[in-house]
Amino acid sequence: MPAAPTALPLRPPAHQVSPRAVQWWRLRAALTTLVILAPQGIALLVLAGQPPGWLVATTLITLLAGLAYAVAVPPLLYRIHRWEVTPEAVYTLSGWLVREWRIAPISRVQTVDTEHGPLQQLLKLASVTVTTASARGPVTIRGLDEGAAAELARQLTETTQATPGDAT
Repeated sequence: MPAAPTALPLRPPAHQVSPRAVQWWRLRAALTTLVILAPQGIALLVLAGQPPGWLVATTLITLLAGLAYAVAVPPLLYRIHRWEVTPEAVYTLSGWLVREWRIAPISRVQTVDTEHGPLQQLLKLASVTVTTASARGPVTIRGLDEGAAAELARQLTETTQATPGDAT
């Protein structure tokens, strides 16, 4: 009879993401705010003679909320987002409103992917996605220095190849 699997402890992971991730999150927030503001701005231009008060108010609220988010949330994300890889598991902690702790046992890892979006490329950042046999979905570590992400992907690939198990 096989031995019962050892429970992995739920603990805060040791490593923070790159400090440049704060700039990345701010840029993403600013771009999202601009996308939301664009139709409002166009409507204000079209109705330049006499825009309704509610349109002016919602445009200002959108602008202020977007700016507040871009200033306040990225530093919080930086303090909260953590990751760690051990010979047994990949640990992640993410989120600011809803915090999510994830543990992916190494024996369950199926694929390891890196992603470099346009803003990430600009800031020399990357994300590493670890796909497992979990119904919950992959574990993603966002905001890593691109060199650290490449090294992490290499390390995870080597570790999973050396770990017995069928990743199911």
